Amino acid sequence: MTEKLVVVISTDTPVGVALNTAALLGVALGRANDEIVGPDTVDASGNKHAGMCTQPIPVLRASGERLHELRDQAAARPDVAVHEMHQVAQQARTYEQMADTLAGTKPEDITYLGLGLHGPKKAIDSLVGALALYR
Repeated sequence: MTEKLVVVISTDTPVGVALNTAALLGVALGRANDEIVGPDTVDASGNKHAGMCTQPIPVLRASGERLHELRDQAAARPDVAVHEMHQVAQQARTYEQMADTLAGTKPEDITYLGLGLHGPKKAIDSLVGALALYR
């Protein structure tokens, strides 16, 4: 496996918001990477089951401050795709409201709830290798 996907959740995020953040980042990672969803399968009775992710997606944890640093480090690498969930999105009622609010928010004022990262295994490991699993 030469590519790697990870989700990193803020340790400061309440459990319900953390679960929602992980789900939303999973959708974003899947949308951007069609090849990671395998074909539909069938069970012994012939019942169809929708395709699932073909790769593991470790869920890691980091402080809010570390997430901010990690986002900046990952975004500076052209070989790494960064997907974000932030408080602006979490508090918005619509996508348009989120986009409008974010457009007026300085980067240093964004509070990240989680990140989804995808890229070469070596690059991802260099960014998140020291982070613990989310438990």
